[in-house]
Amino acid sequence: MNRRTFVTQTGTLLAAAGAGPVISAAQPPAGSVLVPHTSIHRIEADGVTVFYREAGPADAPVVLLLHGFPTSSFQYRELIPRLADRYRVIAPDLPGFGFTEVPEQRHYKYTFDGLAKTIEAFTDALQLKRYALYVFDYGAPAGFRLAMARPERVTAIVSQNGNAYEEGLGDAWAPIRRYWSDPSSENREAIRKALNPEGIRHEYSVGIPNPAMIAPEGYTLDAALMARPGNVDIQLDLFLDYANNVKLYPAFQEYFRKSKPPLLAIWGKRDLYFIPPGAQAFQRDIPNAIVQFVDTGHFALETHLEEITVAMRQFLAKTIG
Repeated sequence: MNRRTFVTQTGTLLAAAGAGPVISAAQPPAGSVLVPHTSIHRIEADGVTVFYREAGPADAPVVLLLHGFPTSSFQYRELIPRLADRYRVIAPDLPGFGFTEVPEQRHYKYTFDGLAKTIEAFTDALQLKRYALYVFDYGAPAGFRLAMARPERVTAIVSQNGNAYEEGLGDAWAPIRRYWSDPSSENREAIRKALNPEGIRHEYSVGIPNPAMIAPEGYTLDAALMARPGNVDIQLDLFLDYANNVKLYPAFQEYFRKSKPPLLAIWGKRDLYFIPPGAQAFQRDIPNAIVQFVDTGHFALETHLEEITVAMRQFLAKTIG
């Protein structure tokens, strides 16, 4: 289903889910479809030119979408308009990804601490005082750092295969764990070999019952951006630094226990990297957390966009309005 037919074909379902009307009170002419426009922008933050996509009313509750590896805000191209009738939806590209530009003279250090600092500066540049977080993959450790630094600003969290627990790390992490324990050139090069177009396409298809369902635009764009000079080494640095996220898991969990943000963990249950126990573990620290599984892999939006949209709208309607 494309985004133009979504509004007309699922409006009833969303209304039943407590999502409110998809079309504004001023009805468009018969036969027309109202789709919120997504605009693109750039803004200076932390010495970086951050590229971001935005849609929705300027005075609406904010939903901040943080992508993961190896994607960019392009990952949210279909989700953004499905939320933007009711929310101000903002999706930046993290440094090292998408179309965010990091000047060479910035001497940027590609760590998750660095990514979180830039996103924090980005929210300040946009004067975002309150926001719900949608975190996926790398967006989770960046977003959870942001939440710990500014807990009063986080209205809710949606974690789509965004892990914060040791039990959520699947066996597919084995080559990267070897890299953590021995960051030799041999182990680094073993990972480099998978960072090519075929390897990225494979990442999208792992755990998906029917990989032919996945449109090629996402992994093709990711591969093209990965091929830019120096970008593979940026990714290898981040793979190595991911070990520091695991060390921070107890701090993330302490934040969950202390602040108890409303949380929806919606998870591709066939993900080999972040496995289902990682989703279920949120309820240990946030007893009221909602955990929902969809029958797909890591890149759940590529195959279960409509199910995730409805779950999000139900959850956000109850938590942020």
